[in-house]
Amino acid sequence: MAAIPVQQVFKSGIDVVHLGVAVVDKAGSAVASLTQDDFVVYEGGKKQELKYFVRGDATEGDAPPLHVGLVFDTSGSMAADMELARSAAIKFLNRLPRAEDMTVVDFDTEVRIATYGQSDFTRLVSRLRGRKPDGWTALWDAMGTYLEHSQDQTGQKVLIVFTDGGDTRSAMTYVDLLTAIKATDVSVYAIGFLENQPPSVRTGQRLQLSQLADITGGQAFFPMSMKEVDGMYDKIVAEIDSRYLLGYVSSDQRTDGAWRSVEVRLTKGDPTKTRIRTRKGYYGPYVAPSAKGNP
Repeated sequence: MAAIPVQQVFKSGIDVVHLGVAVVDKAGSAVASLTQDDFVVYEGGKKQELKYFVRGDATEGDAPPLHVGLVFDTSGSMAADMELARSAAIKFLNRLPRAEDMTVVDFDTEVRIATYGQSDFTRLVSRLRGRKPDGWTALWDAMGTYLEHSQDQTGQKVLIVFTDGGDTRSAMTYVDLLTAIKATDVSVYAIGFLENQPPSVRTGQRLQLSQLADITGGQAFFPMSMKEVDGMYDKIVAEIDSRYLLGYVSSDQRTDGAWRSVEVRLTKGDPTKTRIRTRKGYYGPYVAPSAKGNP
C-alpha cells in the first residue's frame, strides 16, 4: 500500500490542536478530579492558551465523539489462541457503549476493514468470530489502513492493536508507519502477545510496538499468557474513561508543515509522583508557496 501523506494541508481558518491526556500515579492508577487550571501546555517551549478542556468522565453532551478502532491479528500463528483472543476483544468493545462507532481491521496476509455503529454490534461479533486464522502478518499495512480511514473523523480517536508477532508481509515500512502516526491525532494502545516468538526477534518487536504507542500518548502491554489479555483490555477501558481532553490554537503562525514538539505539565504537586501521557507533537499546517511570477 502507498504511504499515507505525512501532513495535512490547511488552506485557511483556525485549527485547534487536540490532545488526549492521561495522568497516572506511581501505581499506574488514574489521577481524577483535575481541572483546566491544573494543566499547562507548551509548544516548542512556548506556553499556549487552552481553548477547551473536557474530563474523560464528562457527560455525553460535553465530550467530543469517541471513535474506537481495533486492529486484530488473524494470521496463522494465532490458531492456538484465537478463541480466547476473540472473546477478550469482543468483551472489550462491549464495554465502550459511548463510542460513536467501532472500526475493525482484521488482518493476516490481507487487510480487511469495516465500521460498525452501536446498533450493529451483533454484526461486529459475527465478523470477529467468523474469521479463521491463516496466512502471514501484514501488521503495518493494517495500522496504515486504519489511519487512512480515520483521517476524516472528528473527535477522540483511539486505536487498539492486538498482535502475537512482528510484521512479515506489509508493503508499508515501519518507518513509513511511524511517520504517518505522528501526523495523526490517534491514540494507540498495543497488546503484544509475543511469548511464542523467538527471543531473537521478540525484543525488537516490543520496542516497535512500544514506540508506536508512546509517540501518541498511548501505552503498550505485553502479557505473559493469553489469560492476561482480558485484564489488559480492562486497563485500556479505564484509561480511556479517565483521560482529559485539551485543545489550543497554536501561537506559531508558520505554515511550513514542520514537526512541533508538545509538552503537557501539571501546575501543582510533585511531578515525580505522577506521569503524563499524551502525544509528543504534531506536524504544523502547510501551505504551498506561490509560484514565482504569480500575483
